[in-house]
Amino acid sequence: MLRTGTALSFLMHRRLLPGLLAALMMAPGTVRAQVQPTQVVEKLHGALLDVMREASRVGTRGRFERLRPVMESSFDLAAMTRIAVGPGWTSVPSDTQADLSRAFSDWSIATYASRFNGFAGESFTTEGESTLRNGDRMVRTLLNRPGQDPVRLGYLLRQRGGQWCIVDVYLSGSISELASRRADFASILSDGGAGRLIGELRRRTAELLRS
Repeated sequence: MLRTGTALSFLMHRRLLPGLLAALMMAPGTVRAQVQPTQVVEKLHGALLDVMREASRVGTRGRFERLRPVMESSFDLAAMTRIAVGPGWTSVPSDTQADLSRAFSDWSIATYASRFNGFAGESFTTEGESTLRNGDRMVRTLLNRPGQDPVRLGYLLRQRGGQWCIVDVYLSGSISELASRRADFASILSDGGAGRLIGELRRRTAELLRS
């Protein structure tokens, strides 16, 4: 027979156990390991290869719809919008910021849907991952193209809410995609501000999806 103190302790453990298990299951990183930067990039690559294989059947808009969920989870598109706009972002009203982020996100996804428009035996190779001084991660990869030189792609990832997300892509290992976009956006912003840029991004998106 259990003694009184032991019995009470036993009952308390039985009552607390379900809550403890639930808390452990909900606690990020306790039961499920955090998705690492290389895994984020390789998931994106898998989705790109999938739409490339189905490219002619689903068309540009079909590729756009298939890529949207994986790109929204793999990229920090809101942060990329702020970086591409530059210092002028803080002077943009909050509701216009939201419209600009949506326009930038749609254009970014449409750009990928347009670029990856067929399959000829391509594959991706992950070469390695390194930690930068500020804690960001760089994942180095190759896009292998049969009969052609591979394309070197570097993905810069940063944590957002405890999750690793892509915030820039480097072509040939050194050419920042966001730096190119900032240079492109600067003249548009100087001519007509955020409203002009939103309209231009929407126009570009519509043009890409018509192809």
